[in-house]
Amino acid sequence: MASTVTTERSARPGYGQLLRTKGAWTFLVPGFAARQPFAMLTISIVLLVRHTTGSYGAAGAAAAVTGVSMALFAPYSGRLADRYGQRAVLMPGVVLHTAAGLTLTALALAHAPLWALFAAAVPTGASVPQVGPMVRARWGTRLKGSPLMSTAAAFESVTDELTFVVGPLLATALCTTVTPAAGLITEAALTLVGGLLFAAQRGTQPPVGPHAEAGEEAHARVSALRVPGVRVLIVTFLGIGAVFGGMQVSLAAFTESIGEPGLNGVLYGVFAAGNMLSGVICGAVAWKSSPRRRLMVGYTALALATSALWTVHSVPLLAGLGLLVGMCIAPALITGYTLVEDLVPAGARTEAFTWLTGAVALGQAAAVTVAGQWEDRLWDGAGFLVPMAATVPALATILALRSLLVARARTRTVARGVGHREPVTVD
Repeated sequence: MASTVTTERSARPGYGQLLRTKGAWTFLVPGFAARQPFAMLTISIVLLVRHTTGSYGAAGAAAAVTGVSMALFAPYSGRLADRYGQRAVLMPGVVLHTAAGLTLTALALAHAPLWALFAAAVPTGASVPQVGPMVRARWGTRLKGSPLMSTAAAFESVTDELTFVVGPLLATALCTTVTPAAGLITEAALTLVGGLLFAAQRGTQPPVGPHAEAGEEAHARVSALRVPGVRVLIVTFLGIGAVFGGMQVSLAAFTESIGEPGLNGVLYGVFAAGNMLSGVICGAVAWKSSPRRRLMVGYTALALATSALWTVHSVPLLAGLGLLVGMCIAPALITGYTLVEDLVPAGARTEAFTWLTGAVALGQAAAVTVAGQWEDRLWDGAGFLVPMAATVPALATILALRSLLVARARTRTVARGVGHREPVTVD
């Protein structure tokens, strides 16, 4: 099975050159702070509600409502950002999210009924700022037509992994050493400060209006969800989100069952560190195989690794297996985002990225709910079955519909001198 590699991709510039791009740091630094809420929110809700109600099931349900709300509203947020500009969406969004998050915190501390927590969780999730997709869109504006685009896609995936190291560790440390509410309060503060600073960087946001995608095909504004390959990737990212959610709840329950709740942050940090480490490596390698092939191989490894989680009952073995599971996630995430660049017209990519981000959130929400219920109703460690139950069907979907992950050639744009594409790798 042969693969085609362009000279451009083989000699892809590295991270150092990418970070020297003019204006990059003006949106990277506030963007990093503003994207922390995505990684902190779920675990902060789980730890707070578990503390106030004594139930992982209730905690998982409250976190799930937040995740579902984010998954449902994220694509519309991306579409509005494409149409009206990132600043116009972020400014009211971060204020709403901060207010909703603080309301949820106050209700939990007041031991409000579960329905009241659900009512506050809806706007909390719906208003989570979609900073990751917005940063990716800004790279696209700064690097249009540059070979650095592939490096930028990998760098953003690595940054996402880093947030999943820093965010849950920070939230867990705050909730267990300061107060159970500290995680959500910090998350709200980071959203407000980071989001407003990011929105203030007007010079780097993508253009908006009817001329924003001059030279693109007329269908570029059509919803990204109409691209068949995007729907396959949504299923893929649902499984990845379920791994995150299942690990968060199951590790918290496991460490509590052995009387060492402080180990939760350590074990989750090992899992997330494996994720980040493999992301750095994947982004630095000039791959000769196609993204589609890498996705299939990486996801197979992920499904196999998660299938062993429920059999492990010791801290050292769980840490080692968690590291392996984490290392299998990044290749799937990076290749998924890379495939979006190939499959989706530029005018719909921010929306496509938010669909994938929303899929991760939805998978995480579902996994948190199921894992919480299983931990409460079945045996200690039953929540570790959730990542396997999600990734195995997702892998079957990828293998069955892999033909939809091949980019179709775009017509008419070549004659106008735009839309040229590098050769598509064929397995």
